[in-house]
Amino acid sequence: MKFRPLHDRVLVKRVESDTKTKGGIIIPDTAQEKPMEGKVIAVGSGVRGEDGKLVALDVKKNDRILFGKWSGTEVKVDGDELIIMKESDILGIIE
Repeated sequence: MKFRPLHDRVLVKRVESDTKTKGGIIIPDTAQEKPMEGKVIAVGSGVRGEDGKLVALDVKKNDRILFGKWSGTEVKVDGDELIIMKESDILGIIE
């Protein structure tokens, strides 16, 4: 199944977090927090400005991003757990 977000929405896949601390302690699944870092899978076409022109998004496919803890809506697409969020929920791009 192909999925293309609309307008200013972005489809993101979470980046897996480490299961060990720097000291070597293994963190159980129940104590792990979901990572707030992800990879952009797809982006919408943009949003219309006040003048009616289409304004493209700042993020693009394959960008690594940081987002807020409670950002977006979790969905399953082809068995993958993904997040759909607005571009405004993205805190920044990791370069």
